[in-house]
Amino acid sequence: MENLALIDSFSEFKDDKLIDRVTLMAILEEVFRNALKKKFGSDDNFDIIINPDKGDLEIWRNRVVVADGEVEDPNEEISLSAAQKIEPDFEIGEDVSEEVKLIDLGRRSILALRQNLIAKIHEHDNTNIYKHFKDLEGEIYTAEVHHIRHRAVILLDDDGNEIILPKEKQIPSDFFRKGDNVRGIIESVDLKGNKPTIIMSRANPIFLEKLFEQEIPEVFDGLITVKKVVRIPGEKAKVAVDSYDDRIDPVGACVGMKGSRIHGIVRELGNENIDVINYTSNLNLYISRALSPAKVTSIKINEETKRAEVILRPEEVSKAIGRGGHNIRLAGQLTGYEIDVLREGAEEDVELSEFSDEIEAWVIQEFHKIGLDTAKSVLEHDINDLVKRTDLEEETIRDVINILKEEFEE
Repeated sequence: MENLALIDSFSEFKDDKLIDRVTLMAILEEVFRNALKKKFGSDDNFDIIINPDKGDLEIWRNRVVVADGEVEDPNEEISLSAAQKIEPDFEIGEDVSEEVKLIDLGRRSILALRQNLIAKIHEHDNTNIYKHFKDLEGEIYTAEVHHIRHRAVILLDDDGNEIILPKEKQIPSDFFRKGDNVRGIIESVDLKGNKPTIIMSRANPIFLEKLFEQEIPEVFDGLITVKKVVRIPGEKAKVAVDSYDDRIDPVGACVGMKGSRIHGIVRELGNENIDVINYTSNLNLYISRALSPAKVTSIKINEETKRAEVILRPEEVSKAIGRGGHNIRLAGQLTGYEIDVLREGAEEDVELSEFSDEIEAWVIQEFHKIGLDTAKSVLEHDINDLVKRTDLEEETIRDVINILKEEFEE
């Protein structure tokens, strides 16, 4: 039989893609059966014999011998005179097997066969890639920078698989050059058409959790458990850790002597500030630890509203809130409670939110951003200082101060 380029390409794929023999034979048979359906209307009466090792393939059509002039379906029936040209002693009712040459399918069909074969093998390959990476979702993966675009970095792994690291999944300080090795987690894998789309993330909290597993032996061995991770990528993170072995100090083990263990993780994350705290089921203590480095005087918890009122000395308030409000925001995410900060000795103070009927919400939010949550905390500051620290106009700030002063003048 003609050993056409079609079969040659079949052998190439077998070597390059390492597709198992059974799968290759199934793909090739499917492609040929589709071609036979197009050519003859049905493939039910065809036998396809494949020998992939030799690059050999045979197609046999089986038809029933009928009397001359009684052929109704030329694909499944053959006249007696035509059958006897194949073999003189054929009789009516017997089965005739006749080999179909590839060349009989026509040049156009053969070209389509080759294209379909390549497409099917690519489809099989893509399905395997999809399954492989789907199993790796949430795991750390390393790939090399291949191309840098405005909204994403395109990476290639050792097998030539394309992985996308979108801008929003990067740490703000990330800077890559072609050829750099990049670590992140496989965040999602989707099939778009027949092609798998693999998304990597360095901003996902799971990436930090997996770095702890990779870099800290006690976490890897299960002696220390990472209970929860919250992050503002590239800025700050809080990691709650616990150990069921009282002999192990989970925070000390994670940080290491003079920060030796956590230093590599911090460097990987663009000098992200990482607070490691001891997890506890004691909610008051947990919230207090979550607000580290601030020292809390007392906490009042409302479990129904999931709010915690935290009282601190005035000098501790800015520590609790942190730069840009990062510390208090992450503490809230870590504990699952909305945290309100009050200054010690400010019992007669009034929350800014109480003035929502007179002061617009976005204006109150601007004060919240710089750690000013109460009327007195705003009144303690100079107007020029407030103009510099917020995005508010001087006139707006004066109006707010007048409203707040009226509260206390009454």
